[in-house]
Amino acid sequence: MTTQQLISKFGNPMTDQATFERRNMVLWVIPSHITGALPMIPRRLYINKVIQAPLTAVLTELINKGLHAEIKTFDGCFVVRKQRGSNTISRHAFGLAIDFNAAWNPLVRAVTPQTRAKLRAEKVTWTEDFLQVWRDAGWNCGADWVNSLDGMHFQWDKI
Repeated sequence: MTTQQLISKFGNPMTDQATFERRNMVLWVIPSHITGALPMIPRRLYINKVIQAPLTAVLTELINKGLHAEIKTFDGCFVVRKQRGSNTISRHAFGLAIDFNAAWNPLVRAVTPQTRAKLRAEKVTWTEDFLQVWRDAGWNCGADWVNSLDGMHFQWDKI
């Protein structure tokens, strides 16, 4: 979904944050089976209401498969800002993205076809099984991006 489509659906968090938040955001009380298995995640998280069910489902599936242990840190969800180094509004500004293990999975720009495999091996620490759970649940993983790598980043695009 393009940024313009997101703005059409949700409103523009950059120009009218209060209205955007009233219409779209919820304080998700995270189920205890998730916080028990992933204590680094806050007990409540401010997210776009459309990702509450998909985020519950993917985290539950990671727990069920024993892959949740790969998550070491929670590094953010909702913050009204542009993408780093861009004029495009971040998916975080819409409350549609979440970051984990940022220290181990940094944003890498200017990835080329020649450097992608090497950089992905060096800069993305998730196992393929972990990433596949996110993909199978419908999430877009920054580790899969072609022109950059953002292994910490998972975003919901099925709006």
